[in-house]
Amino acid sequence: MKFVSPLMVALLLSSGTAEAQSSTSQPTSSPDLTGLWVAEVRNGPDIRGTLILIPRGGGLTADIAGFTVAVKQQGKALSFDLPDGKGSFRGIRSGRTIDGQWIQATTMSSATRYAAPVALRLDERGNWRGQVVPDDDHMTYYLPVSRGADGRYSTYLRNPERNQGVFIGVSSAELDGDVVRLIGTRRGQKKEEVIATGRRDPETGILSIPIQGTTFDFAPDTTVSSPFYPRGKTPERYHYSPPVQLDDGWPVSTLEKEGIDRAAIERFVQKLIDMPQDGVSTSQVHSLLIARHGKLVLEEYFHGYDRDTPHDLRSASKSWTNALIGAAMQSGVPIRLDTPVYQTMLGSVPADLDPRKKSMTLEHLISMTAGFDCDDSGDRPGDEDVMQQQSEEPNWYRYALNVPMAWNSGDKIVYCSMKPNLAGGMLEKIAREPQPEMFYRLLAKPMHMSNYHLFLQPTGEAYGGGGHRFTSRDFSKLTQLYMNNGKWEGRQIVSPEWVRKSTAPLRVLSPTSGQTYGYLWNSVTYDLNGRKLFAYFPGGNGGQVAMGIPDLDLVITFTGGNYADAVLFRSQREFVPKDILPAVH
Repeated sequence: MKFVSPLMVALLLSSGTAEAQSSTSQPTSSPDLTGLWVAEVRNGPDIRGTLILIPRGGGLTADIAGFTVAVKQQGKALSFDLPDGKGSFRGIRSGRTIDGQWIQATTMSSATRYAAPVALRLDERGNWRGQVVPDDDHMTYYLPVSRGADGRYSTYLRNPERNQGVFIGVSSAELDGDVVRLIGTRRGQKKEEVIATGRRDPETGILSIPIQGTTFDFAPDTTVSSPFYPRGKTPERYHYSPPVQLDDGWPVSTLEKEGIDRAAIERFVQKLIDMPQDGVSTSQVHSLLIARHGKLVLEEYFHGYDRDTPHDLRSASKSWTNALIGAAMQSGVPIRLDTPVYQTMLGSVPADLDPRKKSMTLEHLISMTAGFDCDDSGDRPGDEDVMQQQSEEPNWYRYALNVPMAWNSGDKIVYCSMKPNLAGGMLEKIAREPQPEMFYRLLAKPMHMSNYHLFLQPTGEAYGGGGHRFTSRDFSKLTQLYMNNGKWEGRQIVSPEWVRKSTAPLRVLSPTSGQTYGYLWNSVTYDLNGRKLFAYFPGGNGGQVAMGIPDLDLVITFTGGNYADAVLFRSQREFVPKDILPAVH
């Protein structure tokens, strides 16, 4: 379903669009494509809003978005499913609250599903009431067009949600009558080609261009506050202001009080605001947060993102898998580093099982040393893309268990997202509790997190290899929790020993960059004026980093949109050591 935002409609109907004016008042003139164009398609899901559980006839009836269905009850457990797979709910009643999970429906464009927490509270009428906020499936494309002295149009595609522009490779455009062509070289190809052919509507000026199977209607984006720019087209000079105090467990302070040079940080934020938007590989920083001495002192957002928008953390979510395992251990779940993988997942080990699989343990999975034939940078059987794109085996645990071995576990480290996902499956088997409920009970609730989405596998279990969505403030909490030796507001969430082992530089992950790895945590050492500073962090594709530097009692968090582009490393390799660390006293 194509969707044009009200803003776009207003722009098209207003008299301020030169293109629209020329197409109506001067139909014979040659239109000029120069300028910024934007298109958005929204695919749902449409089930959202207030969820009410109403006592009726000795049972409960669920009411949401025009649907009314019966609630199944088994003791304190409640659940219901909407017709046609439009969504489902499961929860546990405790006093005047029902702690639940909303499992959103897939959309027309994606088979991806997420689980989000929903807390229902008893109101004055005796009904249970809460808000369902699913992850919105939408795609946005910006097309900034400039014209050279030779009259040719140069352009590129910016896609903030998935950075598809780096794969599509558009570099120029042509307008032949009402026919629009986007030309470029696709990633992995050498020959320039016509990548997309669309049409310009002579009445409205809209450019309708098919991109990867979906038609996008591009309209001129003349808004001063366009998210294409870090802070709009003509931003004011940046002046620091401290973060807002919220009821989310974050104490706040100021840069000056916590020993950070305000002028230096202002210069850096201004640098991000002034970042030229001249190509698909321009750094796309979506948020920057800094905490020192356990207090949030800086919170800035860019390109239309804000504190209430959960961000795709990609592989940085692996560190949340580590935290959940550690929290489960702390709560008494009998899972250990030496817990065997196949015995746990299968119940009994087949006599003909590869001996190398029999000896595989949880520690091998979370240290990335399990000997499976997988490597996320290639196309081996266990690689994440290979596993997620195949359709023969929807159970990704079973798929992983059947991947052949390539070497003895523990011999070397090879990054593969299938491994931590299997570790999450072990935890779920042993705890006998779904991961979304366990995550809410052991991490989210005590750490005041309610606005997040856990990426689900086709069979409904949370995916432990990445893709969860969290707000930047909650993402920062993960690293602050480990900086606090596993405590949040005085409560021991994970043990100090788990923190120490998880963040230790156990193996070299990248000899080129010097990046090391522990248990689903990355680490690196910075050189600051001859002083070695050890830092550990969850890291994810696109520029998702929440850097903890114990010697400075400092947490630095970035989210970004440079997915599948080498510039994603700029935050941790350039901005942190060159722009931020020198400002810390």
